[in-house]
Amino acid sequence: MPGSRTAPRPPGRRPPAAAVRPPGDTALHRLHARARKAWDRPLTAYYLILGSSLLITGLGLVMVYSASQITALQMSLSGSYFFRKQFMAAVIGTGLLLAASRMPVRLHRALAYPILAGSVFLMMLVQVPGIGVAVNGNQNWIALGGSFQIQPSEFGKLALVLWGADLLARKQDKRLLTQWKHMLVPLVPAAGLLLGLIMLGGDMGTAIILTAILFGLLWLAGAPTRMFAGVLGIAALIGTVLIRTSPNRMARLGCLGATDPGPDDSCWQAVHGIYALASGGLFGSGLGASVEKWGQLPEAHTDFIFAITGEELGLAGTLSVLALFAALGYAGIRVAGRTEDPFVRYAAGGVTTWITAQAVINVGAVLGLLPIAGVPLPLFSYGGSALLPTMFAIGLLIAFARDDPAARAALAMRQPRFGRKRAGGPRAARRWNTMRRRAPRARPSGER
Repeated sequence: MPGSRTAPRPPGRRPPAAAVRPPGDTALHRLHARARKAWDRPLTAYYLILGSSLLITGLGLVMVYSASQITALQMSLSGSYFFRKQFMAAVIGTGLLLAASRMPVRLHRALAYPILAGSVFLMMLVQVPGIGVAVNGNQNWIALGGSFQIQPSEFGKLALVLWGADLLARKQDKRLLTQWKHMLVPLVPAAGLLLGLIMLGGDMGTAIILTAILFGLLWLAGAPTRMFAGVLGIAALIGTVLIRTSPNRMARLGCLGATDPGPDDSCWQAVHGIYALASGGLFGSGLGASVEKWGQLPEAHTDFIFAITGEELGLAGTLSVLALFAALGYAGIRVAGRTEDPFVRYAAGGVTTWITAQAVINVGAVLGLLPIAGVPLPLFSYGGSALLPTMFAIGLLIAFARDDPAARAALAMRQPRFGRKRAGGPRAARRWNTMRRRAPRARPSGER
């Protein structure tokens, strides 16, 4: 009718589909659907590995500079001494990361045996008098001249991952992993050789990481429960003997949950690590404002850098670091789970086990939940010997993430905007010819 504001809806006509939402379709459900869609994209693992590793390394450089200044000044060195050495190692490690990320899989497999042989040779040199150097009671360093030292056992982790992955992949191609002797030999004896060389120097923390890598490879290879439990039982028995025969390790075990340094200060480091975390609060005391790094907390820039992070950046900073490690671990598991190449699956799983186990052991020791094992926080703590092989391993994960067929196709579509050929086929050619016809003809040189 004239004058009416709204016309009646014809019978049987339904409102538009956009206005009708299924029951239970809330903003939370839509956000969850978008998150799942983002997680399922082909390049998610690639960006997670690259982004989280770079953020961890960058934040680690900042915290190394903050946590090491007082220690450097107490040693009559420049306040940026440890930072400059770590920055140089990060630059070299970035080159190794880029090189590893561009290497084909067959080249990674070819490097497995040279890296293993070189690691075993260097770990033997550690025990030679005059060449090996003891640090904090552990004979696991080689002096390179001046202030530069190398820890060969850190490269042993990378060697075990690459060589073990190549060995298991070749055995799987020949369908030999169904027999227990082929699954254990020569993987377990070679790992035992590396562990024996490490334990000669007294470094039980690194030995635990190598044991975790070995268990990760066996689990990925489909080791039966009885075999897995047997190897784990033997390792636990050997570890118990090594702990009970060492007063230092027994003292560390007795510091679990300690809140007092004790009469002989045997729990000094563990307790002051808790003090640092407790004084940080929610957002910390501010970058560079730590109190514990003024000589109270030993190894503030290496094994206990997570405690200084909690003191200066608070709970927000520590949770951010843990979230980055969780993202890196998730991406590594995704790469290992989605590939059809056995070598990629074993190597990606081994690297993920290595970084995740080392991060858990380091953070657990700082929190007082695990004994102090003397292992650094991967990509975060000071130490070039630990940073270089870890960044090479991150490059392996990036290469494996790029090698996924869906990720490779997605990366191929993202070509640079400039310098790209004009696409469109005949239609674009016709448009180009039309533009040529519409262009004015060139005039003779004398015409105006």
